[in-house]
Amino acid sequence: MAHHGWGGRPPASDAEARQRIVDATARCIDRHGAAKTTLSDVASELGVTRQTVYRHFDRISDIVGEVAAQGAESFVDRLVAHLQGIGDPAAAVVEGMIFCVRTIPTEPRLSLLLQLKDSAAFGRGATTADAIAYGARMLRRFPVDWEAAGIGEDDLPGLAEIIMRLLTSLLEHPSEPPLEGERLRAFLTRWLAPSLRRPAPSLHGRP
Repeated sequence: MAHHGWGGRPPASDAEARQRIVDATARCIDRHGAAKTTLSDVASELGVTRQTVYRHFDRISDIVGEVAAQGAESFVDRLVAHLQGIGDPAAAVVEGMIFCVRTIPTEPRLSLLLQLKDSAAFGRGATTADAIAYGARMLRRFPVDWEAAGIGEDDLPGLAEIIMRLLTSLLEHPSEPPLEGERLRAFLTRWLAPSLRRPAPSLHGRP
């Protein structure tokens, strides 16, 4: 019966099995939303038992996290391409934030990266260690010289956390009227950009 055989097409490796689970989860999320997608839904989508899925992932949130990470890769490529030619770190962060605020609402799977809307299912959202680490990796790809701006490698996770918190707030709790376009650029340039143009003492090494 297909229920025990991956629809009659068993995977050739653990890596293929994991990817098919991720793909099935993405389809379920597209239909039902992240909060309503269960491990049973994923198993049914694949034609396998829940135990089969558990062999590869411990929790549904782990699979959703992988869906988010894979869905974000092309987004980051587009973001980095958008920032080409902007050498000033502060300007790059401002333009990157504007790009995110404009783009994320139009691509539902990107919202999973910050765990927007369905956050009750996943916990602390943008402040999780995984989200911050992902944000730091994204900042490393920015076409700027962080060191020249006084922002060291050890500072990037902190910068990523601040950006993630602010981005989540802008997306989840927009002002009235919402900050967008030139108003958002002016807001970020006034309040965020100065902190990236004035090197601050590192918190690392303090007792």
